[in-house]
Amino acid sequence: MTSLRFVERLRDLVDGVEVILSDIWGVVHNGLEAFPEACEALHTYRQRGGIVILITNAPRPADSVQRQLRKLGVADETYDAIVSSGDLTRHFVADHPGKKIFWVGPERDSSIHRGLDAVLGPLEQADYIICTGLFDDETESAEDYRAILLQARERKLPLVCANPDIVVERGDRLIYCAGAIAELYRELGGEVVFYGKPHRPIYERAMVLAAERRGRPTSLDRVLAIGDSVRTDLTGALGFGIDCLFVTRGIHSEEFEGIEQLDPASVKELFGHPPRALMRELRW
Repeated sequence: MTSLRFVERLRDLVDGVEVILSDIWGVVHNGLEAFPEACEALHTYRQRGGIVILITNAPRPADSVQRQLRKLGVADETYDAIVSSGDLTRHFVADHPGKKIFWVGPERDSSIHRGLDAVLGPLEQADYIICTGLFDDETESAEDYRAILLQARERKLPLVCANPDIVVERGDRLIYCAGAIAELYRELGGEVVFYGKPHRPIYERAMVLAAERRGRPTSLDRVLAIGDSVRTDLTGALGFGIDCLFVTRGIHSEEFEGIEQLDPASVKELFGHPPRALMRELRW
Protein backbone atom coordinates (compact mmCIF):
# COMPACT_ATOMS: atom_id res chain seq x y z
CA MET A 1 0.00 0.00 0.00
CA THR A 2 1.38 3.38 -0.97
CA SER A 3 0.97 6.78 0.64
CA LEU A 4 -2.10 8.82 -0.24
CA ARG A 5 -1.86 12.46 -1.31
CA PHE A 6 -4.32 15.27 -1.64
CA VAL A 7 -5.23 16.48 -5.11
CA GLU A 8 -6.37 20.01 -5.78
CA ARG A 9 -8.70 19.73 -8.78
CA LEU A 10 -11.42 17.41 -10.04
CA ARG A 11 -10.26 17.99 -13.61
CA ASP A 12 -7.09 16.04 -12.81
CA LEU A 13 -9.13 12.90 -12.04
CA VAL A 14 -11.89 12.72 -14.64
CA ASP A 15 -10.03 11.81 -17.81
CA GLY A 16 -12.03 8.84 -19.10
CA VAL A 17 -14.72 9.21 -16.44
CA GLU A 18 -18.18 9.25 -18.03
CA VAL A 19 -20.38 9.28 -14.92
CA ILE A 20 -19.98 10.84 -11.48
CA LEU A 21 -22.08 9.60 -8.57
CA SER A 22 -21.80 12.39 -6.03
CA ASP A 23 -22.88 12.58 -2.43
CA ILE A 24 -24.74 15.78 -1.54
CA TRP A 25 -24.49 16.64 2.15
CA GLY A 26 -20.86 17.41 2.99
CA VAL A 27 -19.83 17.64 -0.65
CA VAL A 28 -22.30 20.04 -2.30
CA HIS A 29 -23.64 21.73 0.85
CA ASN A 30 -23.44 21.54 4.65
CA GLY A 31 -27.13 21.68 5.42
CA LEU A 32 -27.19 25.46 5.68
CA GLU A 33 -25.46 26.72 2.55
CA ALA A 34 -24.19 25.46 -0.78
CA PHE A 35 -20.49 25.13 -1.61
CA PRO A 36 -20.17 27.27 -4.77
CA GLU A 37 -16.89 25.74 -5.98
CA ALA A 38 -18.29 22.22 -5.68
CA CYS A 39 -21.39 23.16 -7.64
CA GLU A 40 -19.24 24.83 -10.28
CA ALA A 41 -17.04 21.72 -10.54
CA LEU A 42 -19.97 19.40 -11.20
CA HIS A 43 -21.55 21.86 -13.61
CA THR A 44 -18.30 22.23 -15.56
CA TYR A 45 -17.91 18.44 -15.73
CA ARG A 46 -21.44 18.20 -17.19
CA GLN A 47 -20.70 20.91 -19.73
CA ARG A 48 -17.81 18.78 -20.95
CA GLY A 49 -20.12 15.84 -21.58
CA GLY A 50 -20.15 14.01 -18.26
CA ILE A 51 -23.22 12.79 -16.39
CA VAL A 52 -23.72 13.68 -12.72
CA ILE A 53 -26.12 11.65 -10.59
CA LEU A 54 -26.53 12.84 -7.02
CA ILE A 55 -26.95 9.93 -4.61
CA THR A 56 -28.09 10.80 -1.13
CA ASN A 57 -29.20 9.13 2.06
CA ALA A 58 -31.85 11.81 2.47
CA PRO A 59 -35.05 10.13 3.73
CA ARG A 60 -37.20 12.08 1.29
CA PRO A 61 -38.18 11.69 -2.38
CA ALA A 62 -35.92 13.15 -5.05
CA ASP A 63 -38.26 16.06 -5.78
CA SER A 64 -38.16 17.11 -2.12
CA VAL A 65 -34.36 16.91 -2.19
CA GLN A 66 -34.35 19.09 -5.30
CA ARG A 67 -36.47 21.73 -3.58
CA GLN A 68 -34.03 21.81 -0.67
CA LEU A 69 -31.09 22.14 -3.06
CA ARG A 70 -32.75 25.09 -4.78
CA LYS A 71 -33.32 26.81 -1.43
CA LEU A 72 -29.65 26.39 -0.59
CA GLY A 73 -28.59 27.84 -3.94
CA VAL A 74 -27.65 24.64 -5.79
CA ALA A 75 -28.72 25.16 -9.42
CA ASP A 76 -30.54 22.42 -11.33
CA GLU A 77 -27.73 22.56 -13.89
CA THR A 78 -25.32 21.14 -11.31
CA TYR A 79 -26.60 17.59 -11.88
CA ASP A 80 -28.62 15.34 -14.20
CA ALA A 81 -30.69 13.40 -11.66
CA ILE A 82 -31.08 12.57 -7.97
CA VAL A 83 -31.47 9.18 -6.31
CA SER A 84 -32.43 9.20 -2.63
CA SER A 85 -32.79 6.53 0.01
CA GLY A 86 -36.25 8.03 0.52
CA ASP A 87 -37.22 6.93 -2.99
CA LEU A 88 -36.17 3.36 -2.26
CA THR A 89 -38.01 3.37 1.07
CA ARG A 90 -41.18 4.53 -0.69
CA HIS A 91 -40.91 1.51 -2.97
CA PHE A 92 -40.84 -0.72 0.12
CA VAL A 93 -43.99 0.94 1.49
CA ALA A 94 -45.75 0.61 -1.88
CA ASP A 95 -44.86 -3.09 -1.96
CA HIS A 96 -46.50 -3.65 1.48
CA PRO A 97 -50.00 -2.16 1.08
CA GLY A 98 -52.25 -2.15 4.11
CA LYS A 99 -49.45 -2.77 6.59
CA LYS A 100 -49.39 -0.46 9.60
CA ILE A 101 -46.32 1.71 10.05
CA PHE A 102 -44.85 3.19 13.20
CA TRP A 103 -42.93 6.20 11.92
CA VAL A 104 -39.89 7.60 13.75
CA GLY A 105 -38.72 10.91 12.34
CA PRO A 106 -39.28 14.66 12.16
CA GLU A 107 -42.30 16.18 10.50
CA ARG A 108 -40.12 17.62 7.73
CA ASP A 109 -39.70 14.06 6.39
CA SER A 110 -43.44 13.49 5.95
CA SER A 111 -43.05 13.57 2.17
CA ILE A 112 -41.73 10.01 2.35
CA HIS A 113 -45.35 8.89 2.73
CA ARG A 114 -46.86 11.30 0.20
CA GLY A 115 -49.31 9.68 -2.19
CA LEU A 116 -48.77 6.16 -0.85
CA ASP A 117 -51.90 5.75 1.32
CA ALA A 118 -49.57 4.75 4.13
CA VAL A 119 -51.30 3.53 7.29
CA LEU A 120 -49.59 5.12 10.29
CA GLY A 121 -50.24 3.88 13.80
CA PRO A 122 -48.81 3.42 17.30
CA LEU A 123 -46.00 0.99 17.99
CA GLU A 124 -48.38 -1.47 19.63
CA GLN A 125 -50.33 -1.91 16.38
CA ALA A 126 -47.52 -1.57 13.83
CA ASP A 127 -46.36 -4.24 11.39
CA TYR A 128 -43.02 -2.51 10.89
CA ILE A 129 -41.13 0.70 11.67
CA ILE A 130 -39.89 3.32 9.26
CA CYS A 131 -37.13 5.49 10.67
CA THR A 132 -36.28 8.67 8.76
CA GLY A 133 -34.44 10.31 11.65
CA LEU A 134 -34.85 11.47 15.22
CA PHE A 135 -37.94 13.34 16.33
CA ASP A 136 -35.66 16.18 17.48
CA ASP A 137 -32.13 15.85 16.13
CA GLU A 138 -31.06 19.08 17.83
CA THR A 139 -31.36 17.59 21.32
CA GLU A 140 -31.68 13.80 21.05
CA SER A 141 -29.40 10.83 20.44
CA ALA A 142 -30.12 7.19 19.65
CA GLU A 143 -30.04 6.34 23.35
CA ASP A 144 -33.26 8.30 23.82
CA TYR A 145 -34.96 5.58 21.74
CA ARG A 146 -33.70 2.53 23.63
CA ALA A 147 -37.02 1.89 25.41
CA ILE A 148 -38.98 2.12 22.16
CA LEU A 149 -36.54 -0.18 20.41
CA LEU A 150 -36.66 -2.77 23.17
CA GLN A 151 -40.43 -2.81 22.88
CA ALA A 152 -40.18 -3.15 19.10
CA ARG A 153 -37.70 -6.00 19.44
CA GLU A 154 -40.10 -7.88 21.73
CA ARG A 155 -42.71 -7.64 18.99
CA LYS A 156 -40.10 -8.68 16.39
CA LEU A 157 -40.86 -5.64 14.23
CA PRO A 158 -38.59 -4.98 11.25
CA LEU A 159 -37.13 -1.48 11.15
CA VAL A 160 -36.73 0.11 7.72
CA CYS A 161 -33.94 2.68 7.88
CA ALA A 162 -34.48 5.43 5.32
CA ASN A 163 -31.12 7.08 6.04
CA PRO A 164 -28.15 4.86 6.96
CA ASP A 165 -26.01 7.87 7.95
CA ILE A 166 -24.99 7.91 11.62
CA VAL A 167 -24.21 11.63 11.68
CA VAL A 168 -24.27 14.50 9.21
CA GLU A 169 -23.02 18.08 9.18
CA ARG A 170 -25.39 20.91 9.98
CA GLY A 171 -23.30 24.03 9.64
CA ASP A 172 -20.30 23.45 11.91
CA ARG A 173 -21.99 20.77 14.06
CA LEU A 174 -22.64 17.05 13.68
CA ILE A 175 -26.18 15.80 14.27
CA TYR A 176 -27.48 12.25 14.57
CA CYS A 177 -29.40 10.56 11.77
CA ALA A 178 -31.65 7.52 11.35
CA GLY A 179 -28.64 5.23 10.98
CA ALA A 180 -27.75 5.80 14.63
CA ILE A 181 -31.13 4.47 15.73
CA ALA A 182 -30.98 1.59 13.25
CA GLU A 183 -27.53 0.51 14.44
CA LEU A 184 -28.70 0.53 18.07
CA TYR A 185 -31.72 -1.59 17.11
CA ARG A 186 -29.43 -4.03 15.35
CA GLU A 187 -27.19 -4.19 18.45
CA LEU A 188 -30.29 -5.01 20.50
CA GLY A 189 -31.07 -7.92 18.18
CA GLY A 190 -33.68 -6.24 16.01
CA GLU A 191 -34.10 -6.78 12.26
CA VAL A 192 -33.06 -3.79 10.13
CA VAL A 193 -33.60 -3.15 6.42
CA PHE A 194 -31.27 -0.42 5.14
CA TYR A 195 -31.94 1.73 2.07
CA GLY A 196 -29.22 4.05 0.80
CA LYS A 197 -25.44 4.04 0.83
CA PRO A 198 -23.43 1.83 1.28
CA HIS A 199 -25.98 -0.72 0.04
CA ARG A 200 -26.16 -1.72 -3.64
CA PRO A 201 -29.74 -0.74 -4.62
CA ILE A 202 -29.08 3.01 -4.58
CA TYR A 203 -26.03 2.58 -6.86
CA GLU A 204 -27.94 0.28 -9.20
CA ARG A 205 -30.74 2.83 -9.51
CA ALA A 206 -28.20 5.62 -10.14
CA MET A 207 -26.62 3.65 -12.96
CA VAL A 208 -30.04 3.08 -14.56
CA LEU A 209 -30.64 6.84 -14.56
CA ALA A 210 -27.17 7.48 -15.95
CA ALA A 211 -27.82 5.03 -18.78
CA GLU A 212 -31.09 6.80 -19.57
CA ARG A 213 -29.28 10.16 -19.78
CA ARG A 214 -26.37 8.81 -21.85
CA GLY A 215 -28.47 6.53 -24.04
CA ARG A 216 -26.29 3.54 -23.17
CA PRO A 217 -24.84 1.77 -20.10
CA THR A 218 -21.54 2.84 -18.60
CA SER A 219 -18.71 0.51 -17.64
CA LEU A 220 -17.98 0.70 -13.92
CA ASP A 221 -14.33 1.52 -14.60
CA ARG A 222 -15.56 4.81 -16.08
CA VAL A 223 -17.56 5.79 -12.99
CA LEU A 224 -16.29 7.94 -10.10
CA ALA A 225 -18.04 8.27 -6.75
CA ILE A 226 -17.52 11.37 -4.61
CA GLY A 227 -18.25 11.48 -0.90
CA ASP A 228 -17.15 12.43 2.60
CA SER A 229 -18.04 9.35 4.67
CA VAL A 230 -15.88 6.25 5.05
CA ARG A 231 -18.83 4.22 6.32
CA THR A 232 -21.29 5.06 3.54
CA ASP A 233 -19.61 6.72 0.54
CA LEU A 234 -16.27 4.92 0.42
CA THR A 235 -17.58 1.54 1.56
CA GLY A 236 -20.49 1.77 -0.86
CA ALA A 237 -18.31 2.69 -3.82
CA LEU A 238 -15.81 -0.08 -3.14
CA GLY A 239 -18.59 -2.61 -2.66
CA PHE A 240 -20.14 -1.60 -5.96
CA GLY A 241 -16.80 -1.78 -7.74
CA ILE A 242 -16.14 1.89 -8.53
CA ASP A 243 -13.42 4.39 -7.62
CA CYS A 244 -14.05 7.01 -4.96
CA LEU A 245 -12.80 10.56 -4.53
CA PHE A 246 -12.89 11.26 -0.80
CA VAL A 247 -13.66 14.83 0.31
CA THR A 248 -12.20 15.59 3.73
CA ARG A 249 -14.09 18.79 4.59
CA GLY A 250 -17.11 16.78 5.78
CA ILE A 251 -17.74 14.63 8.83
CA HIS A 252 -14.11 13.46 9.07
CA SER A 253 -12.60 16.95 8.81
CA GLU A 254 -10.96 16.91 12.26
CA GLU A 255 -9.08 13.69 11.44
CA PHE A 256 -7.45 15.33 8.39
CA GLU A 257 -6.65 18.75 9.83
CA GLY A 258 -3.07 19.75 9.02
CA ILE A 259 -2.33 16.58 7.06
CA GLU A 260 -0.76 16.90 3.61
CA GLN A 261 -0.01 13.25 2.94
CA LEU A 262 -1.01 9.96 4.56
CA ASP A 263 1.55 7.22 5.12
CA PRO A 264 0.53 3.61 4.47
CA ALA A 265 -0.24 2.86 8.13
CA SER A 266 -2.51 5.90 8.41
CA VAL A 267 -4.26 5.00 5.15
CA LYS A 268 -5.05 1.55 6.49
CA GLU A 269 -6.23 2.91 9.84
CA LEU A 270 -8.51 5.56 8.38
CA PHE A 271 -9.85 3.78 5.32
CA GLY A 272 -8.98 0.10 5.27
CA HIS A 273 -9.01 0.04 1.46
CA PRO A 274 -8.03 3.53 0.27
CA PRO A 275 -10.00 5.82 -2.05
CA ARG A 276 -8.58 6.81 -5.42
CA ALA A 277 -7.67 10.25 -4.12
CA LEU A 278 -8.27 12.83 -1.40
CA MET A 279 -9.52 16.37 -1.88
CA ARG A 280 -10.15 18.88 0.88
CA GLU A 281 -13.15 20.33 -0.93
CA LEU A 282 -14.55 19.70 -4.34
CA ARG A 283 -13.39 22.17 -7.00
CA TRP A 284 -12.78 22.07 -10.73
